Amino acid sequence: MPNLTVSPDVDTKRAKTLVQEHVDIGDTVEVRSQERTMDQIMVVTGDVTGFEPGYLELDGQPLDDGSVRYDEIHTVSTIEDEANEA
Repeated sequence: MPNLTVSPDVDTKRAKTLVQEHVDIGDTVEVRSQERTMDQIMVVTGDVTGFEPGYLELDGQPLDDGSVRYDEIHTVSTIEDEANEA
């Protein structure tokens, strides 16, 4: 599946909808933050465990411990599980 790029001008509700249409609970994803400068880019990898009102829940973690706010998402990529490809 191709990467999802979220435009910086969409609101949180629209960003959540776009992410929900692109990934499913249980998918392993890589999430990158808005690309402002190279030293500020956030990259988070984990399993999608929830679509919370303000953030994408990864690995069952709260926002402060590894999940990502929708308004900070620039790209979402699904990581293929090599075990599932065999």
